[in-house]
Amino acid sequence: MSRTLSIDPVTRIEGHAKVRIDIGDDGKVSAATMHVLEFRGFERFVQGMQAELMPTLTTRICGTCPHAHHLVSAKCLDKLFSAPPPRTALLLRQLLNCGSMIHSHAIHFFALAGPDIFLGQSSPVAKRNLMGLLEVAPDLAKKALRLRSIGQKIAEVVGGRGTHPVTAVAGGMSCGLSKDDVETLKALTSEGLDLAKLVLDAGKQALLKDPSLLARLPLAVYDMGTLQGNALDLYDGTLRVRRPDGSVALDFPAEDYAKHMTEEALPYSYGKQVLLREGDATRSYRVGPLARLNCAEVTGTPLADQALAEFKATCGNPTRQTVAGHWARLVELLHCAEKATLLLHDEAIASDEVRSKTGALKRHAVAHVEAPRGVLIHDYQVDANAVIESANFVVATQHNISSINASIKDAASSLLGKSDQELLDGVEFAIRCYDPCLSCSTHRVGQMPMDIGVNQNGTCVRNVRR
Repeated sequence: MSRTLSIDPVTRIEGHAKVRIDIGDDGKVSAATMHVLEFRGFERFVQGMQAELMPTLTTRICGTCPHAHHLVSAKCLDKLFSAPPPRTALLLRQLLNCGSMIHSHAIHFFALAGPDIFLGQSSPVAKRNLMGLLEVAPDLAKKALRLRSIGQKIAEVVGGRGTHPVTAVAGGMSCGLSKDDVETLKALTSEGLDLAKLVLDAGKQALLKDPSLLARLPLAVYDMGTLQGNALDLYDGTLRVRRPDGSVALDFPAEDYAKHMTEEALPYSYGKQVLLREGDATRSYRVGPLARLNCAEVTGTPLADQALAEFKATCGNPTRQTVAGHWARLVELLHCAEKATLLLHDEAIASDEVRSKTGALKRHAVAHVEAPRGVLIHDYQVDANAVIESANFVVATQHNISSINASIKDAASSLLGKSDQELLDGVEFAIRCYDPCLSCSTHRVGQMPMDIGVNQNGTCVRNVRR
């Protein structure tokens, strides 16, 4: 007989979701779906807003990665108002994105995914969190949290605010850095680079200590990331799609996203699913650190290039190992720390030429940036007074929904015969590999409720809570 198993809520992710697992008459998992429960509605209520307000308004979409929304919105304004930013503004925007990446990658790996990896999934649930990590590896945890703070401080100084930045505007930045700001950030990024080396090594060793860990959850799926040539670029460039065999399926500018992606509303979730068009077929794909490193041949910074080469030699090029996304995140963290240091030693970073004059108004603009979790696209249509007529946001988790569901199904299929706790842990572990961001939310230290219901012929026959 068919059954339905529900995991609600999913814990240690950004936002609130539940998981439904359908079991067919043959006793096997027939389908698995992650349900995004929050409705934000930003695409609708920004209609009628002045376009120049969008960079500050769209940061409120998400408190986890507001810097990415801020930057991509400003890039749209650059195009709408025909105002290409001067070089200094581009350096500052890249630095802001580096700070955001450092902050996000450090907090995800060590606070959300780290407890499973460092403490092990056999450890008690009550201990398997950041506080437990602080108990067993206090020095490492403190260094990771310090790295997170450095990323946040970079974002605060460059963006004007740590959480909801305000400095990116049409044509560049509203202000530059003072000499004192530059010196302060140089000291911070130097410290951050040393810490990034340490946490990458610690994370890599933790992932490699159990040979079966990286082999879990294999998924042969397409990858999408932003490149300049063959090098990783987190701010701008061409979108590349690689097939599971490593061949290049597509290279295209973000402006052409609608030609290559199809968005669809799902009956069970507020999160739109995005699939890739390839001829007459649609393909699942992933974005984020693992996808970006699968697409790139180099990062463009020397230490991270060495780390990338080791990653590819160990995990494959491209790798199909979903769990390797945690390692990829740490390679990117090192790259961003290294990149931030290089940006601050560019003399142009301190120039006061941070904004260009606006020109003729264009009625439509599309831009993208790499957010911590993957490709983020904004698409604006405006009227003759630069008032938003329509807007579309394609966020990283939407790209990943199909792949997340595939990984949930894989995890559930191998754990159906295990205990309730093992099934819960395995499914959540699969989801955290993608670091999904379902909307802005706060994280709670302490009790994390979990409710599982198993239904048979419409009747709940089993209920498990924690």
